[in-house]
Amino acid sequence: MPPAMQPYLRLMRLDRPIGVWLLFLPCIFGLTLGAASASRRFGAPRDLVLVALFAVGALVMRGAGCTYNDIVDRKIDAAVARTRGRPIPSGAVSVTAASVFLAAQCAIGLTVLLQLNRYSMALGAASLALVAAYPFMKRITWWPQAWLGITFNWGALLGFTALAGHLAWPAVFLYAGCIFWTLGYDTIYAHQDKEDDALIGVKSTARLFGEKSKFWILGFYVFAMTFFVISIRAAGLQAWSVALLVPAAAHLLWQSRALDVGAPEKCLTLFRANRDTGLLIAGALIAATWLQA
Repeated sequence: MPPAMQPYLRLMRLDRPIGVWLLFLPCIFGLTLGAASASRRFGAPRDLVLVALFAVGALVMRGAGCTYNDIVDRKIDAAVARTRGRPIPSGAVSVTAASVFLAAQCAIGLTVLLQLNRYSMALGAASLALVAAYPFMKRITWWPQAWLGITFNWGALLGFTALAGHLAWPAVFLYAGCIFWTLGYDTIYAHQDKEDDALIGVKSTARLFGEKSKFWILGFYVFAMTFFVISIRAAGLQAWSVALLVPAAAHLLWQSRALDVGAPEKCLTLFRANRDTGLLIAGALIAATWLQA
């Protein structure tokens, strides 16, 4: 890309697309369960249109979230070795320019939201308060990863309502599973920064759990898979469909066993591996709707 654009693309974290995947995949989970709740296969033309819309939405809204977070956290980022090279603390992008860029991304996100039904529009708008509060959570609670889970997985609810037109228990159980999934993988991610976080007073579950993190992460993943199983059954999919989640469960077990909280590079690798976990879950849900039909 042209040099003038590169700082803005880095502000969106397009050089680190894992966040887009982790925002997008819960949307696919929700869309699939929405189709299952209607007793049909996932993959109709309208479904594919919604997949494209959610892909665009995940791209720009993850970028908007990162931009907003960097504006709020610019002083903290400047004090942390891993983040002081980001566009705002490094001076590559001014706060004013970042704010304009944020507004442009939000405008694209709004355009996507307006393509959905009215219930989904209202639900999507409700998430803005969660997004606005997120950067401040690490200052006031040891559980900012929980707030991230509540915020980052809103697409699971939105995907379901985009097809069903309303919320139902399958979506609620799915959302709960995604929150626990995020608690696990973002605790892994937070172990990269725990020493810098301790110096500047930033809180996280990585600091809270310390050497016991493997136990907690495994527990979060167990709860995540339990809620995913419950959501499948609540959506009307047959009991054998649960077996399709075994590869995803095995992948999460591998993560929790392979984790070394004292090795930042290993933590980053395991965090990024959650794209594959999400793809396995999405594949299981889609396959369940096809095999049952």
